Amino acid sequence: MPQPIHILHLHSTFALGGKEARAVRLMNAFGDRARHTIVSGMPDQLGARAAIAAGIKYEIAQNPPPLTGKPSVARFEAIANFMRRFDLVLTYNWGAIDGVMARRVFGKGMPPIVHHEDGFNADEANGLKPQRNIYRRFALGAAYALAVPSHTLEKIALKTWHQPREKVHRISNGIAVSRYAAKPDPRAIPGFRRKPGEIVIGTLAGLREVKDLPALVRAVGGMSARARLVIVGEGPERDKIEATAALMGMADRVHLPGFLPDPHRYVGLFDIMALSSKSEQFPIAVVEGMAAGLPIVAPAIGDIPMMVAPDNVAYLPLTNNEIRLRDVLQTVAIAKPEGRAWLGEQNRAKAAAEYEENTMIARYAALYGEAIGRPDTFT
Repeated sequence: MPQPIHILHLHSTFALGGKEARAVRLMNAFGDRARHTIVSGMPDQLGARAAIAAGIKYEIAQNPPPLTGKPSVARFEAIANFMRRFDLVLTYNWGAIDGVMARRVFGKGMPPIVHHEDGFNADEANGLKPQRNIYRRFALGAAYALAVPSHTLEKIALKTWHQPREKVHRISNGIAVSRYAAKPDPRAIPGFRRKPGEIVIGTLAGLREVKDLPALVRAVGGMSARARLVIVGEGPERDKIEATAALMGMADRVHLPGFLPDPHRYVGLFDIMALSSKSEQFPIAVVEGMAAGLPIVAPAIGDIPMMVAPDNVAYLPLTNNEIRLRDVLQTVAIAKPEGRAWLGEQNRAKAAAEYEENTMIARYAALYGEAIGRPDTFT
């Protein structure tokens, strides 16, 4: 049996969010055909490792060279020397772009790199920074490929970052849609109990500034309908979210259970899936809500209007304005249950038709295999 491929993953953070969840699902799918070393630019943000399946060979790198800081030849050389011991390097988002730049500056003897762009942090939510665009454009010349999940990012990669068509691979995020059809486990969210007459609004997100979850708390707090908000995830904004709930007098109606694996077990406990992000591209939480048969309320940003069923588009506010978000949540919350169920079924059907996990895994497996010159490695 051939030796497993050794893959280096360079993440800005390994707290569980959309890109981390996808990376872990791919690790689990590749099984014993690969082993993995993970770098988190924020060493204390490692929540996604809880989703790595038993038996997957991985390690968290100890004292790797820093992924961020002022550009310097010495730092790029240190990153390059670190990367040379691997067969394939996978980099994720702006926080790991210096890994790509290190290969650009010190390319001799370097493994291939596939860079992934899944979206932007709060500092680029309202527009990309010109100096970063120039940096990305130059660095990405050293990447074997650029993988993006959305039409929006594909257009940016081609027109703004000037990447050649053959280098850019748009691969839609996918999940195991059929698993969400099962009845949810009422005990799957620790400490959560539905109260009679309540509408449960849920979201799955890394608790980061770009997700603007305090705005979602305020939107739910302003509803006249009886509503409870469940935010599944971990991250640095937790204290701010809890403080917002306290100020709104709704601390008892905002539930923060932290990271929970196996979302198919509990997403169906929600009545509505909601997002309040400043920036999104192709959020997996939307697909998870669709697969569970939920209506989606989220800003009409990134690919979200193309993701949901056509009848759901009317419930996507044009911006992440929390007043408009509140009003749309209120409209969906007071609708008859059979109306929400009908809309949810439209979403479920579209998720099953377009966002099945096996298609996503096969496309990433083919891309990574091509990058190392062994197309069948991960299949």
